[in-house]
Amino acid sequence: MLLRLCLLAAQALRLAGAALLSPGSCAFEDSACGYEWDYAHLPWALHGEGHYISVDTSYEGEKAVLSSPELYSEEWSCVRLIYQIATTSEPLPDPARLNLYLRQEGESFDRLLWSAKEPSDSWLIASLDLMNSTKKYKIILEGEMGQDKSASIAVFEIKITPGYCIECDFEENHLCGFVNRWNPNVNWFVGGGNIRNSQSILPKDHTLNSELGHYMYVDSVYVKHFQEVAQLISPKTTAPMSGCLSFYYQLKQESSIVFTVYLRDTSGFYEEIWKTESALSADWALAEVDFNAPYPMEVIFEVAFNSAKGGYVALDDISFSPVYCSNQTGTPFNPAEAGCNFEEDLCNFYQDHKDGPGWSRVKVKRNVYRAGDHTTGFGYYLLANTKFTSQPGYIGRLYGPTLPGNLQFCLRFFYALYGFFQMSGTLAVYIFEENHVVQEKIWSVLDSPKGVWTQAEISFKKPMPCKVVFVSWCKSFWDCGLVALDDVSLSLGSCQAADVLLPNPGECTFEKDECVFTQKKRGRGSWHRRRGPTPTSYTGPKGDHTTGIRVHDNLSLFHGF
Repeated sequence: MLLRLCLLAAQALRLAGAALLSPGSCAFEDSACGYEWDYAHLPWALHGEGHYISVDTSYEGEKAVLSSPELYSEEWSCVRLIYQIATTSEPLPDPARLNLYLRQEGESFDRLLWSAKEPSDSWLIASLDLMNSTKKYKIILEGEMGQDKSASIAVFEIKITPGYCIECDFEENHLCGFVNRWNPNVNWFVGGGNIRNSQSILPKDHTLNSELGHYMYVDSVYVKHFQEVAQLISPKTTAPMSGCLSFYYQLKQESSIVFTVYLRDTSGFYEEIWKTESALSADWALAEVDFNAPYPMEVIFEVAFNSAKGGYVALDDISFSPVYCSNQTGTPFNPAEAGCNFEEDLCNFYQDHKDGPGWSRVKVKRNVYRAGDHTTGFGYYLLANTKFTSQPGYIGRLYGPTLPGNLQFCLRFFYALYGFFQMSGTLAVYIFEENHVVQEKIWSVLDSPKGVWTQAEISFKKPMPCKVVFVSWCKSFWDCGLVALDDVSLSLGSCQAADVLLPNPGECTFEKDECVFTQKKRGRGSWHRRRGPTPTSYTGPKGDHTTGIRVHDNLSLFHGF
């Protein structure tokens, strides 16, 4: 009995030690833990009784800024923020917003890591990965009040812990940001702990090997339909990660159960990475799977039952290591190597010699009637179907480097057309799978303004290694003009997912808003966001530099004198 009490006391001390706050963390119980607000802006109010800090519109001002003490960590860390944004029910064009920045030593700009504007009646949790660095840094919280005169922003807790945000032992109330996707019949629940009325089904967890420990579980007792599914969803990764994902689980199977682990990107694409259908002994089993998240992804633990007597699945101690489980080696794919601005050469692109030199690298002098290259206006770009190669049956193929299979890509490039009477075959993009010698068309020009650099973007994913091929084809000399190509870029993830990524410090395309750029006042001599050409002829561009298109929602910024 005495030994049991000692063990329970040791486990309690361990839990208490885990609750100690690390540098940069704060529960705002009786102090701000070294966080300081900028007195040039709105003040933050510390609520000791409610254990949170907040800012509202009681004072006049546009924003409030809260800075952490100087921090340092050479290890990968996870920042968890528990917050709430309260606003009126009416949506406004400029809502209240909470931003989190990283201010690194020696950097000129703060890096925006996360931003939220969705109002809520309850506390929400955000999880952000901080990559290992040798630089000192500060965490900057910025509350923007927007146009809502009754808005308020509150922060309940900031917690910075070593490790990755997808790791969890489920010992804390916030469950590391993991959430259950609600289902009327089957859901993931917290098991264990010293609450005797809990729905615990196991005598001990894996972390503490004790009834005091916690884990997640899902039971089939309430299943009413065939293939009832329960999903436990991890926080979204916010930095590129690759390595070994491991977890402990128990599976008791009386009828068919399917336990699957998926990766899901921001566009909703699912990729199965692990699966089991076999019943195991009543003990914790270790599962390991190679994990690649080069762009933001969620890990989804999914259990499917076929009947109310299916059994249960329990889950505990999710962890991650940057070393692959299978000890595989190799250099990670760098998407920058698959892009080119053609300023110096063709980079890793090449032409099919049997077609002849269909694409030529050229440079033209920019003037008011003719645009230069897209990169600088004075540099090089590629031109197909020039006067030296124009002939009936002409075709030009430009091959990119080999891309690895089973990855989602976003291909972006700029093109311009000159002198075409027929658009068919003007410019197309194919995917060439070398192993199957198959070419698949994934994009072609349908209609485009003449003489304007226009952006195209294509999302694609292939199971096998492949190459991107730019093809320009002329059936008749008299129907063909010139095709210009410039600034080809490739990024990991779908183009829709890339659009929601936060820009690098100091960068802004002004497509949606003015990013974090501000101006002192608006007037006749101030900056304005505009779409299309400038109001007077021959005083500015025909379209913006980002996409070049004049007829869609693509905006440019110019000085409005």
